[in-house]
Amino acid sequence: MKMAMNQNYLLVAAIDFGTTYSGYAFSMRHEFKNQPMTIHANQCWNAGSKQLLSLKTPTCLLLDSNKQFLSFGYEAENKYADIVMDNEQDDYYYFHRFKMCLHKNKDVSMELLIEDITGKSMPTIDVFALSIKALKNHLMSYLKTQGTEVELKDIRWVLSVLAIWTDISKQFMRESAVKVGISKNNLLLCLEPEAASIYCQYLPTDKLVGIETGFTMAKPGTKYMIVDLGGGTADITVHEKMLGGRLKELCRATGGNCGGTCVDAEYIQLMIKIVGAPVLKIMKQKYLESYLDLIRDFETKKRTINPDTKKVTMAIPFSTLNTLCEKQLEESFRSVIASSPYSDSIVIYGDKVRIDANVLRKLFDKTIANIILLIKEIFQMESARSLNKIILVGGFSNCVLVQEAVRRAFPNCRVIIPFDPGLSVLQGAVLFGHKSDVISSRISRFTYGISFNPKFDTAIHDEKYRYLSDGVWRCKHAFDKILEKDSVIPIGTVIQRKYNTKINVNKIWLKVFASEHHNPVHTSDDDCFSLGNIGIDVSDSSRCQVLEVGFIFGNTELSLTVIEAASGNKCMAQFTLE
Repeated sequence: MKMAMNQNYLLVAAIDFGTTYSGYAFSMRHEFKNQPMTIHANQCWNAGSKQLLSLKTPTCLLLDSNKQFLSFGYEAENKYADIVMDNEQDDYYYFHRFKMCLHKNKDVSMELLIEDITGKSMPTIDVFALSIKALKNHLMSYLKTQGTEVELKDIRWVLSVLAIWTDISKQFMRESAVKVGISKNNLLLCLEPEAASIYCQYLPTDKLVGIETGFTMAKPGTKYMIVDLGGGTADITVHEKMLGGRLKELCRATGGNCGGTCVDAEYIQLMIKIVGAPVLKIMKQKYLESYLDLIRDFETKKRTINPDTKKVTMAIPFSTLNTLCEKQLEESFRSVIASSPYSDSIVIYGDKVRIDANVLRKLFDKTIANIILLIKEIFQMESARSLNKIILVGGFSNCVLVQEAVRRAFPNCRVIIPFDPGLSVLQGAVLFGHKSDVISSRISRFTYGISFNPKFDTAIHDEKYRYLSDGVWRCKHAFDKILEKDSVIPIGTVIQRKYNTKINVNKIWLKVFASEHHNPVHTSDDDCFSLGNIGIDVSDSSRCQVLEVGFIFGNTELSLTVIEAASGNKCMAQFTLE
């Protein structure tokens, strides 16, 4: 189960699979040695009607009635808008902003289903796999047009994942990539805030906003918090720069559902208060292009609103909204606004609205409060109390209101923002691909263990799990702790356990669990969750054997090695999602 990375690569390609937007970047191996920041990205994702050129594209997937791929990104958005206009959406599958299902769901499995925008379901792993395939194929085509033709085997792939994800969600992403032809020996997972931290190590100081004179990320002993604010989540870690250039994690990764899409949801609620939920629902179902224009313009504006802004002018699909209001509410859109709670705050000028900035600023309050709360939780940890630098990265950190709120909440900290924070994770993931040993140690987010059946101890175990086996009272579903939460784990830390096989059994299974508590007793406790099963092949089932299992912690993924104690033979071990 421990994978040996292919060292004969020509190019590192990273895929940043985001909640709202996704993209890829790459760099040649020989370029990295001399100019590590020579990182290339597709420059021309086209937003269709708006004719915006972007380094990322929306995380949207369009499939036909047979669940076959049609398009991804802006193209999928725009094609589906046309499909809706023709009332043919029942013949297609359209998925968007679906990454969060891996964050919210601890029971991730190969059988997990996901619903598209109309409620039709299909296997979640197929949706993720087809999306990764779309980005992979786009990159391969881009390389070909640039005259850089390489084969898949020549590429080291890096897939960014949230640091606050469980191991099972990380494994799910790996399985998705392998499913579409990316070799497991050519694939690394990179934690998103770590990628941003690595990126900042290479940035010249003039590309960091908010630094003091003489500050350098390269100085050993420098400690800082990385706050990665994406579309769906805030993902936070704390690093210390070590001698030799490596990074040490000081606090376990923390985060929550307080990314930019939370503010989008508040904006939709504002529109519902004005025109009502049925109008917005019909707009989304029947006039998707107008609905997308409504969201896109707010996405642009929400980054520029600041504490001093008085009024905000936004483009709206006035004609569509007016038609829907007249049909559904029997009055014009102007009349609806005039009779709404916002009659004094919103004025219509043609196809634009001019909104009192206080109304829009309130949409940010809950999300910003949650971000501040998460940062405060980090500062309550002993290892973070001497921190005085906060680095904001991710697309949502472009928002001026977020920047100002963090500065106000932590006046004793210097808030630092890279020149283009939205690309920090993507470009950092490329750098990680070239130098994956840059992290020296991490902090365990969970307590890890195996389900086992020890002798029953009345002082420890719950009576309901007691059972009799061969004349001995035992406890089922007991938690055999291997690694405790908040442990400092140097990269590649191996923890050994021994397990006995039975005669005539050529494969044994270990069920791996994790818990958010430090000392769980039973694997069935509410705070425990299954990470999957490890199947170990036994070479000689004619006799009982002792297997020496080495659980490898500290990397971005849990792995293991298995050796038969008597012979020294290595065993095949396979980690599987349930």
